[in-house]
Order: sequence, then structure tokens, then C-alpha cells
Amino acid sequence: MRSFILLLFLLFLVACNETPRQDLRFALSAAPVTLDPRFDTDAASERINRLLYRHLVDFDNNFQPIPDLASWEAIAPTRYRFTLRQEGRTFHNGARLTAADVKATYDVLRTKSTGSPYQGVLTNIQQILILDDDKLDFMLNRPDAFFPGRLTHGIIPARLLAAGHNFGAKPIGSGPFAFVARPEEGRLRLCRISDGLILEFLEVKDPTVRVLKLLRGEIDILQGDLPSELVQYLEKRSGVMVSRARGTTFSYLGFNLNDPVTSDSRIRQAVAFAIDRENTIRYLLGGDARLAGSLLPPEHWASDRNLMGVRYNPERAKALLAEAGYGPNHPLVLTYKISSDPLRVRIATFFQRQLSEVGIHADLRSYDWGTFYGDIKAGHFQLFSLSWVGIKTPGIFRYAFHSASLPPDGANRGRYVNKLVDSLIDFAEAAPSLETAAPLYRSVQGILASELPYVPLWYEDQVVITRRDVTRYAVNMGSNYDNLAVTQKDFAKRQ
Repeated sequence: MRSFILLLFLLFLVACNETPRQDLRFALSAAPVTLDPRFDTDAASERINRLLYRHLVDFDNNFQPIPDLASWEAIAPTRYRFTLRQEGRTFHNGARLTAADVKATYDVLRTKSTGSPYQGVLTNIQQILILDDDKLDFMLNRPDAFFPGRLTHGIIPARLLAAGHNFGAKPIGSGPFAFVARPEEGRLRLCRISDGLILEFLEVKDPTVRVLKLLRGEIDILQGDLPSELVQYLEKRSGVMVSRARGTTFSYLGFNLNDPVTSDSRIRQAVAFAIDRENTIRYLLGGDARLAGSLLPPEHWASDRNLMGVRYNPERAKALLAEAGYGPNHPLVLTYKISSDPLRVRIATFFQRQLSEVGIHADLRSYDWGTFYGDIKAGHFQLFSLSWVGIKTPGIFRYAFHSASLPPDGANRGRYVNKLVDSLIDFAEAAPSLETAAPLYRSVQGILASELPYVPLWYEDQVVITRRDVTRYAVNMGSNYDNLAVTQKDFAKRQ
């Protein structure tokens, strides 16, 4: 039976590599940076890698961990046993996914020399013991009641890993889609294992061009990154369908705490008070967002629902600037970096005008995604705009704000260091239950809201536009592309 299943799987791979007559096209504002799950930190890479690789653990709509590749049980406070399920255990090269592949994946992720940004959040793993092909134990340095929720990384084949395979150029996972080709920059072709359908991701940076391609039938699906007037225009077109869902994508302004200017909390507060978030949402996002006060949305069990962010108060901003020594005769100049996405440029220009009204000159600099993101990761900025996508666990606080997560060991790109925050995160991770951890994480959020290494802006709603002949692509709060595994397209109708 195993040989028969493998034969069917290989036949599907052959079909994937034949010249397709039918495909599904999905337009992106920015192409994925990497297809290697050890290093994917941008939204496009994470979303697409979920299609290519399977994970031990996923999350439900209540932000609770659920089995994906494996179920688990706590053998002891510092020992978790994972049992691999049968589904999703065939790699795209035909090899069987076993406990050895899981161990190899997590061994390399937690090895500092690998350079994975996830190394810092896996330091509690002391040892991984393989029991057999289907079972393995994770031994921890200290108790962690939330440990299963940290194992959300794509599993890669141990043999190819040992051979130095380039997963970024030719990914091999066990997800619902297999890699076919990257024929040119900004174009990625995948094959759906279940039926051989070809899925093509196309980078189309300009939102107007994306919309025109959709209306001409060159593109089947758009998701996010569209100005409100284009969404409203598409809602009036008969050939397409617009869907919305409340989202958790967290948008923010970030500061460099190593910079002599933005390290001053009065400057960060002045920027926060100068930004009119409500009108930005109303006029630039068409109301498709809600105010944010923390990284975690209010639905999350660890969220502090009382935090709503800094309210617009330009007079308070001016007073803080004066207190910091800035005024008409000594204006504050800040370099403000953003991506070249037209919607993000438009929002940043709106902010630039608001900042100028309180006496802050924002030197706006936009770059292509690769250059911009490289600068942010390297700490080459004073002020920048970005978003966190798909946050599921309060582990984000270690990853983004703990002093042990300074790059390259994590995503503390603003170089924020606070010993009390470090201690609260450590205590929360060692807490025996959600009930005891939640108030500790709320304390972390309160300190961050006061010190403002980030200025929380909003949680963006998810807006998806599909052609009328595309079905079963449902918008979801997590903003992932998972429904592409079941999406259908009526090719006869298109013809």
C-alpha cells in the first residue's frame, strides 16, 4: 500500500512538470524573499511557505495550538512527546517524512551558526530524542506550558539538509503544493498535489496595474495592498467579487533605540501624538481597519484590551518637542523609511504632512522591498513603517522585544532593551497556565505602550478580490493563503 501511494504521488509530480493548460494566477505587491522556512520573515514568504511545507502545530481561530503534522502530550513539565500523524508525510521528492526530519529541522533552527532569526525563540529546547519513525520527545531546560505553540516551522528533509540543499531556490516540503519553477524574477509556479493544478504567483507592484490585470482575466485573485478607491471601484464591477474579514495584521511605526534622537522617549511620544490614525483609516483605508494598542488583537487570550494606542493630540506633540529642545529655530528632522508600495507611500505621505504640522520634518525615503527590508533588519533607520502578519502567540514579545533577540538572533530590529520586560517575558514563558501568564504579558504590553519602541497604528482588515469564476477562496482573519489548497476555477466559463 505504501508503494502504491508513493507511485500515485510521483505521477502527480510528473503532471506538475508538464506544460499546463489550466492554471490559477495570484498577484502579489511584493515577491517572497525566500522559500526556505528557516529564514522566512516577510509576509509573502511566510504565506507561500505554508503551502509548500507542513508544520507540527498550527492554530485555530481562538489562537489555540492544534495538531497539524503531529499530536502531543506533556510527559513531564520539561518533556513533550510528539506523535506524527499519517497525513502530509510525503515530501515532494517522494521521501517519507519521519521523526528524524523533525529533529534535523529543529536542530538547525536552534543552532546559532545557522543564522536563522528563529534561533532565539527556541533556546529552551535542551535536547530532541527520536523514539521511532513516528515519535520524538522534546526535552526542555525549563517548564513551558505553551511550548507546542512554538513549533510552527516548516519541516524539511534531513538528508537534503545534510547535503547542503538550497531550499530557497528549490523548496522541498510536504505541503499541499510542490515547487515547479521560478522562471523569472517576480514569477513563481507551484503545483497542487491533489489535482495537478498550477498556481502562479506574479509580482505586480503597481496596484492599478494589478486591478487592470484582474479585470482583463490575466489575474484571478488579489489580496490586500489596494487603495480604498480601487476596492470601491471593484465593488461596482460585475465580473469580480470583493470579500472582507476582520484581520489581525498589525501595522506600526518603528524606531531605532540606538539612534541618539529616536532613543529619546519624548520624540517617540511626539510622533505618536502627531499621527491622526482615525482619519488615516477613514480616508486612506476606506474604513477597512481598526485601531490597535498592542501587537496582539483584542480577541487574543493574552491581549490587554484596554490599550487603544496614543490618541491624536498635536498640541501635546509640540509641547514634548519643545521639552526635548526642538522648535521653529531648531526643527527636528527624522529619516522615515518605507517600501515603494504605492499604498504605503500614500499613507507615509499623509503622516509626513501631519508630522510637519507639529514641527517634525520627515525625510521620506522609499525603496524597493528587498532594499527596504534589508535596511530594517540591519538597523539602518531612524523611523520606519511595517506590519506584523499572522501573529498567533505571545512569543512575539520575545522575538521582537527581548534583549536576547537582537538581530541576527531575532527580530528586535529597534534594539529595544528593558530588563523588566525581559524578566516579565521569561516569567510568562515559565508560567504553568494561560491564566497565570496572561497578566504578565499584559504588563509587558503596558510597558511597551508607555515606552513606544513601536507606535501601534491599526489592525488591517482582510480584503480579497476574485474573478467570478473562482470559488472556495475564503478570506480569513489570519490573512494566509491556505484556502488555495481547495480553491476552484471554472475554466469552461472563462473561455
